Amino acid sequence: MTYIHTSSIGVHGKLTSSRCMIDGRFLLKITGFGLKCLNEAEIKNERPENDTLSPELLWMAPDPEHLRVYPASRQRSQAGDMYSFAVILYEICTRAEPFTEESWYTSTRDILERIKHGGIKPTRPTLNENEHCTEIVQLAHLCWNELPSDRPTFHTVRKVVKNIRMTRNNGASKNVLDVLLQRMEHYANNLEGMVEERTQAFLEEKKRSEELLYKVLPRSVADQLRMGRSVNPEAFECVTIYFSDIVGFTNIAAGSTPFQVVDLLNDLYTCFDAIIENYDVYKVETIGDAYMVASGLPERNGNEHVRQIALMSLEIVHSVCQFVIRHQPEVPLRARIGLHSGPVCAGVVGRKMPRYCLFGDTVNTASRMESSGEAMKIHISEATMGLLSSASFTIEERGMIEVKGKGRMRTYWLVNELDTQGK
Repeated sequence: MTYIHTSSIGVHGKLTSSRCMIDGRFLLKITGFGLKCLNEAEIKNERPENDTLSPELLWMAPDPEHLRVYPASRQRSQAGDMYSFAVILYEICTRAEPFTEESWYTSTRDILERIKHGGIKPTRPTLNENEHCTEIVQLAHLCWNELPSDRPTFHTVRKVVKNIRMTRNNGASKNVLDVLLQRMEHYANNLEGMVEERTQAFLEEKKRSEELLYKVLPRSVADQLRMGRSVNPEAFECVTIYFSDIVGFTNIAAGSTPFQVVDLLNDLYTCFDAIIENYDVYKVETIGDAYMVASGLPERNGNEHVRQIALMSLEIVHSVCQFVIRHQPEVPLRARIGLHSGPVCAGVVGRKMPRYCLFGDTVNTASRMESSGEAMKIHISEATMGLLSSASFTIEERGMIEVKGKGRMRTYWLVNELDTQGK
């Protein structure tokens, strides 16, 4: 009832002992609430015919908006639920239906008329403290108070019942059923904490899984896949692609064990990964010693993509100069970098271990810029140079060169950023 009153349901409205169910674990469950449209339809049919009235009205509060206006209308309130709860407490104590044990009992209609009348001493079931649990009797009297505002809330009742239970259970019980009920009660009290703990663990594991997925695929693409949507290929008018590899990697690998090669690449790409976190770029993939990055996709950023890649490339060159190979500290590491800008098509390829791949001549040209470049230099195409010309970078012309599969092309060297040079 505490949950119902604090939820969007708000009120039960028809609480009686017949709507209190006991499950196989001796836990009480409440039913008969919600379904407002069905309840309203039932209320319309609740009209007294002859002298017959529903016995359920004995649990209805005598408030001005409840029993005293019935059958003209029937309202629901949390204070009315509290009155119904008090009648159920009477049933728990006496093991009898309300009012049936009274000496003046004649009919349901007579009882309801007495309750409606109210007065200085309102009609209530007889519940004496000397015959039943004193605390429960006092609680029932409080809950069926004539004034709705004087009745407690279920949150308050919950605390009172808990204190009563603790006071009366100080001694160890020797009754098997009592021990069973105490254990089931303990289980029920701990269940909420267990559910919350496991829910929190599930949410943390879900968060780790999502973070891992976001490292494999772009966030926007991963979110679509998580929702079960297909990711259609998308065309991008202009992006900038970065390729790099290690000069002399074959010779370094030849003098290293496989484990040392793995450690080398892991150290290097961990360094690169830390750098690209500071820029609006997306790491497409690594194949062996090749490292591929793009900007301008999957989230478009205007022409900012070329500047982001240029700044990232300059920082990577600087980091490679300071990089030390753990098992060959005397061997300098040198990288070759190539950049190109242009249109591409991007999409998710494969269902098992899906990859976000780029396709188009721009990818091939960027790869050629890298392979035809020189160690520790950033080789850029004329298209990339054109986009960078309005930015503050120092660019040197390399001239016309023969590029495999592309013929003769005019290319350039990206030297540094003017702001950095001024500092």
